[in-house]
Amino acid sequence: MQPFVFQGLLFREFLDTDAQDFANAARESVDTVGRWMPWCTASFSEQNALDWFAMCRASRDAQTGHEFGVFSEDAGRLLGGVGLNAINQQNLFCNLGYWVRQSAQRQGVAHRTVRAMLPYAFNTLGMHRVEIVIAAGNVASEAVARKAGAQFECTARNRLQLHGGPVPASIYSVIP
Repeated sequence: MQPFVFQGLLFREFLDTDAQDFANAARESVDTVGRWMPWCTASFSEQNALDWFAMCRASRDAQTGHEFGVFSEDAGRLLGGVGLNAINQQNLFCNLGYWVRQSAQRQGVAHRTVRAMLPYAFNTLGMHRVEIVIAAGNVASEAVARKAGAQFECTARNRLQLHGGPVPASIYSVIP
């Protein structure tokens, strides 16, 4: 997977040398990202990041996921992450998930990230549908999906597990 740039953001696979920055970003973001992504905790460690990076490489090799770090193009600062995962090759659709570290939120990073990933999903991976599944109550993520042109389709009951229990999720989709 080749790194690429889109509107001031650099997208590339995570390297093991990113582990400390990733762990710092996770711990910084417990109050925002951690509300919606249970992996984002105050105890997130460098080893947790390395384990995640290994899972990312394995999913890429299996063609079930393409995970990217999102970095500032100018300074190379880790801003967050994005993934096209749960790839269904038979029906040509996948999930798009994204997060932005707390100190980089409200700067258009998530919107630019989604806009960068859609052409990758359609043109590079050959998908015919991209789904964005958002836990009920995550209004910021829903706003990003809508702004990027995703269409709300439904609320799916018990669609996600969050902090030990099932929660409904809004299902958004984008088609080429």
